[in-house]
Amino acid sequence: MQRVSTLEAWRAYAKAQRAHGRVIGLVPTMGALHAGHASLFEAARAKGDLVLATIFVNPRQFNDANDLRAYPRTPELDQRAALEHGVDCLVEPTLEEMWPDYPNDTATTVVVRGVGDILEGAGRPGHFDGVASVVAKLFALTGECRAYFGEKDYQQIAVIRQMVRDLALDVEVVSCPIVRDADGLALSSRNARLSDDARTRATAFSRALQSAQSAPATASTLRTMMRETLENAGIDVAYADVVDPVTLVSSKDDEAGERRALLAGVVGGVRLIDNAPVVVRARRG
Repeated sequence: MQRVSTLEAWRAYAKAQRAHGRVIGLVPTMGALHAGHASLFEAARAKGDLVLATIFVNPRQFNDANDLRAYPRTPELDQRAALEHGVDCLVEPTLEEMWPDYPNDTATTVVVRGVGDILEGAGRPGHFDGVASVVAKLFALTGECRAYFGEKDYQQIAVIRQMVRDLALDVEVVSCPIVRDADGLALSSRNARLSDDARTRATAFSRALQSAQSAPATASTLRTMMRETLENAGIDVAYADVVDPVTLVSSKDDEAGERRALLAGVVGGVRLIDNAPVVVRARRG
């Protein structure tokens, strides 16, 4: 496994690999790697891509300084995990390389309106501006590639797809299924911050989604059902919504068909998100 840390070396490596006919499978991460990340490496490998993984904790997507400070960092374990799961090149750029003006504002920001303004965008102002800006930079440095993202961050994928479409970037966005622990909890780097009690309560996210999947009903009925499940577990609910799977606009009760249930809440001081496909029925009468 090759390791690089400068933007110049990163760009040169990607360019050289494409010159040799390799398709680059880019897997952007913020480290604290787990089995969910490994599934992205393996998905890229299975498609025959050269796997280029990035590890960069992007401060511009955190609107809470305490959340940024608490974000888990495990560089030695990450390097081992990348090697074990077939990463060809691990890119670990410094903050100074990525955002030379930080902590001052960076003059250029990528803003994706609409899909980036709601749900997580509304609850975490500026979050998706930071996400879109850093991912645009990752794409610019890597060049033509396939980029792999986990569906746990469903809204993030929607924002990135919109950005790629609007800016005509030479990137194919590949979404991969959520990986869950045996207790149903979606794998997340933030899970490392959960106490035993908070982790137990956090399994309410998957229970709420399973209930919504097993009992097709109107969108408002599913929202109520999921919110009650989370609240009964002592979770401070940010949202429990049922939305169009592309636009993420909230579904109305006169609509029917396939939708996406999106959940967010705080448990034990840690904000978690989860989602799953659901089917809604139109209200009768």
